[in-house]
Amino acid sequence: MSTTATVVTLVAALMAGHSGASLLARAKYTVEPLVQYGVPRGWWNWLGAAKVVGAVGLLAGFAVPAVGIAAGIGLVLYFAGAVITTLRARDYAHVVFPVVYTAPMAAALALAV
Repeated sequence: MSTTATVVTLVAALMAGHSGASLLARAKYTVEPLVQYGVPRGWWNWLGAAKVVGAVGLLAGFAVPAVGIAAGIGLVLYFAGAVITTLRARDYAHVVFPVVYTAPMAAALALAV
């Protein structure tokens, strides 16, 4: 694995892990948009766990590349869903945030494949 792929994967894992942990910890800056967009509270633990597991999967991909690729696919789909949710809520000013999270996930996946 190249240095670029390693760095991008580490950044993506850090971002996904932080995002998941902040949701699980109910950080105000994370849950306010979810309330605004109408995401049911019953989903929050599952969504946070999905991000944390995806981050761990990216890191596990250093040892087992197939796991990293699967995690990358899952995270790209997750954050693409976040972009769609933001657009459906017509919160165009904040769509940049899920896009910023999607980009490193997609880059890590592209570099892994």
